[in-house]
Amino acid sequence: MDFAPTQEQAAARDLAARIFGDLATHERLRAAGTGSDGELWKTLCEAGLPGAVQDIGLLGLVLLLEEQGRTTAQVPFAASCVYGLLALSAHGSAGQRERLLPGLADGSVVVTGALPAAAVREGSRGELTGVVPAVPWLRDATHVLVADEARRLWLVRTVDAGCEPVELTAPWSAGRLTLTATPAERLGGGDGSGTGRASDGTVRDGATAAYDDVLATARTAFAGLQAGVCAGSVARAVAHTNTREQFGRPLATKQGVQLRAADAHLDTEAIRVTAYEAAWRRDEGLAYATHALTAAWWASEAGQRVVHAGQHLHGGTGADLEHPVHRHFLWGRQLDAYLGCGSELLQELGESIVRGSVRAEEDA
Repeated sequence: MDFAPTQEQAAARDLAARIFGDLATHERLRAAGTGSDGELWKTLCEAGLPGAVQDIGLLGLVLLLEEQGRTTAQVPFAASCVYGLLALSAHGSAGQRERLLPGLADGSVVVTGALPAAAVREGSRGELTGVVPAVPWLRDATHVLVADEARRLWLVRTVDAGCEPVELTAPWSAGRLTLTATPAERLGGGDGSGTGRASDGTVRDGATAAYDDVLATARTAFAGLQAGVCAGSVARAVAHTNTREQFGRPLATKQGVQLRAADAHLDTEAIRVTAYEAAWRRDEGLAYATHALTAAWWASEAGQRVVHAGQHLHGGTGADLEHPVHRHFLWGRQLDAYLGCGSELLQELGESIVRGSVRAEEDA
């Protein structure tokens, strides 16, 4: 496997780093409050970064999300690329792709996702009913990709649904989604019949395969976002401990501080490399479900350790809710919750490995 970015991926990453670095400043983040930064989102879209994901793949998207995470930039970049652009490119019908992909590329269409599968039911005419308590970036979205209780994927226009603002740990412009016989269209069109290759490499019915692929893609992408959040937290902690002195010496010269920072760095690298591997495997058409779960487990379990360490290494300064490092703490804990707690992910990973072993024995 080769995680070295292509020229196109590296160019997109460098451009994203410049835009996020220039516009996702402490002052602008404070001004945005719990909402999104519309000007930053417009700049990213005018630069062609959402549209570029079709060409640079999931690994390229992970590189871009790392740069977003470093600055905790408040835009629906991850959600719209995962639940919109990549989901439609892989599983949408020709009509859905023609209608929505251009808007997803220029930012006029924003898709978020109500995944994993929720208590949403399909009616007799294809309408949906149910409630999803919190959907990230729902307040920014024009469409929601909804997974019903049977793990089928539906596209819902937000103007047709009930959307009530809610506040999460991180400022993700979230909302409560209420569906009451709400019109919806199945992702891919038709009745979901047929077969498709799922993220674990097996051939399943088309609807299940699409759900598994989108969920694994989301886990990989948000793990990449967590890698950036953690890298930004560690970088702030290193800068602080190198300049903050105690008894005439920088805090960074103390062994306890060095060990804590080193552990946080290693945890961050573990999140990054597992996200890279899962993304690379998807781009290469290989099975990647267990790799996506591994990346999600590292992002959840190690991510919370890193952002706690970053805040603690700032000492009393880290307790200041207005300090930039506190945003990394909030984002890290939100991603931990969004990806699922470590024990749940570990159980799912173990069950997936067992199922794979059983299938291998049956095939033999």
